[in-house]
Formats: sequence, structure tokens, C-alpha cells
Amino acid sequence: MLGGTQFVGRAVTEAALARGWQVTVFHRGHHAPPPGTAEILGDRTAGNGLAALAAAGAPDGGDPTWDLVVDTWSGAPSAVRDAARLLSTRAARYTYISSRSVYDYPAPAGLTEDGPVVTGASPDAGADQSYALAKRGGELAAQDAFGDRALLARAGLILGPWENIGRLPWWLNRIARGGPVLAPGTPDTDIQYIDVRDLADWVLDAAERGLHGPYNLVSRPGHTTMGGLLDACVRTTGSDARLRWTPAEKILAAGVEPWTELPVWLPPGELYDTLHQGDVGRALAEGLRCRPVEETVADTWAWLREIGGEAPQRADRPAAGLAPETEAKLLAD
Repeated sequence: MLGGTQFVGRAVTEAALARGWQVTVFHRGHHAPPPGTAEILGDRTAGNGLAALAAAGAPDGGDPTWDLVVDTWSGAPSAVRDAARLLSTRAARYTYISSRSVYDYPAPAGLTEDGPVVTGASPDAGADQSYALAKRGGELAAQDAFGDRALLARAGLILGPWENIGRLPWWLNRIARGGPVLAPGTPDTDIQYIDVRDLADWVLDAAERGLHGPYNLVSRPGHTTMGGLLDACVRTTGSDARLRWTPAEKILAAGVEPWTELPVWLPPGELYDTLHQGDVGRALAEGLRCRPVEETVADTWAWLREIGGEAPQRADRPAAGLAPETEAKLLAD
């Protein structure tokens, strides 16, 4: 596991350990890896940062062989390139956790894996890339090194325990405070996401079966709705929160940013179609199972309470959520 201590990487590591697999975690040492893993320290962004991984020896002194490498990297594609090249003769398969952001924007509703992707991506690019170009460059790097032994898991919105982006944790904490809560748009708005544990289980199953190439990895459109998600937050937290459904036009006129200030939610339009209306028939046909939204919400809330209520926050991502004064003004108008 390249990474393996935070959110997606941790979920994959935990899922592999639960299967009785032997897991080696290569990471920078900023966070403790899950108990039961072997550990190799190194920084992919530093010169000679893969030295410890390259030097890792098997008990007989030969090169170790891994059945699978899982890589969640979202920075410079050259970091994926270097790791994949190093491991191409030492690992059977390589799964790169990519993103549906690699599709050329706007991606129309129902877009499959055959849809056009962003142009200008390179496996040799540095860190000065957009997220879409970085993820596409990472895909190219994985395929260049592993060919048809590379699986590209194009995830959509990811929720669940260990989330360090702040989307579902923000909604849970806001609703737990109770009172009137600004609920965006209409409750019947379909949303599309994947629980991080369902993502982890699917990529491990897919690797065992030898799947390769790109797969959109997210729930089917309409797996739940915005109302379903927020109602689950109310029930799970047991608060007295009262959802005040507010027209999209009013929210946008106030300058509120969908997705960031009101996490998960998008008004109708190109971005909504891109992020909440993707085709996932290929992954579903290959066994993707998505647990009910109530389970994702309840387990995330239980995890939040275990860690004191404050979710970790990635330093490279802005904090999510609506300022209390902005919410109060909209509710009062």
C-alpha cells in the first residue's frame, strides 16, 4: 500500500488486513499505519525518496514480490511514474485510485468509461497540475509501467469513516448542533457517492479477479437523495435539527458556493450531471455493492465521536462548510 494511513488508503489497508492479507505500508511517517502492517518509510516527493522501498529485501535476500500495489496519489504524476516503474517487476498488479475528474468537462449525464478524457496530461508532469491533469497523468504512469496489469478506479464523491476532506463530518456536526438547518435545493435531488469501505472491498476483489483498465467507481445515480442523506444525519445524531429546504436560486444569489460551502450538494446543471449522474454499469456488473446511506452516516458519526468530534483535515484541501452567520442570514430572509 502506497500511503495507507489516511481515508482511502487506510480503508484499503484495513480491508486487506481483515481478509488476512499481509500488508506493507510505504508512507512518510506523518501518521501511524494500522496495526498489523509492515512499514517502510519514504517520501515520494523527495530526491531518492523511494530508496527504502527499492532496498526492501525478502528474507532470502532477493527482491520481494507483492501480489498487488494500491496507490492513492493525487499529486505530481511523476511520483506515480517512479513508483510504478520501480515496482513493475516486483508486483503482479497495480491499482491506481483515480477520479472521474479525468473526464473532459463537462461530462454529460450517463457518461461511461469510454468518454473523452482531459488532454495535456503526462506521466512525467510535476506538481504544477490541476487535479484532473494530475489524476490522468497518474493513470498514464500506471498503465505505462503495468499495461494490462493496471486497474484504474475512477472514484466519484467518497464518504465514510476516516474522511479527511470534511464533507459528511461537517453535515453531521452541523445537524448535531440542532435548530433550523439550511438544507439546499429539494430533498428529492439524487446524489451519487461511494462509501470508502465499498470502494476498498471492490478494488481488492477486482485485483484478485485480474480486472484492468478504467472503472467508474461510485454508486448508481439515485442510490440516495440529498434528503435521504440529511434525514439520516438527523436520525443518527438524535438532534432536534429542523431541515429548512431552500431553493437553489436563493442560495446561489447569496453567493454561497455549492459543493464547498454546502458539501455534496450541487444545483441542476453541467457540474451536477458530471458529479452525480455518471454511468457505473461496468463496476456494478463486476460486483460493486454499495451499502445503504444510513450505514455510512451512522458509522461516520460513531467514528467522529470516537475521535472527539473533530475530523482530520487534509492540508491541501480547503475546509468545507457554511459559515454560521451566512446560514443565519439565509434562514432569516
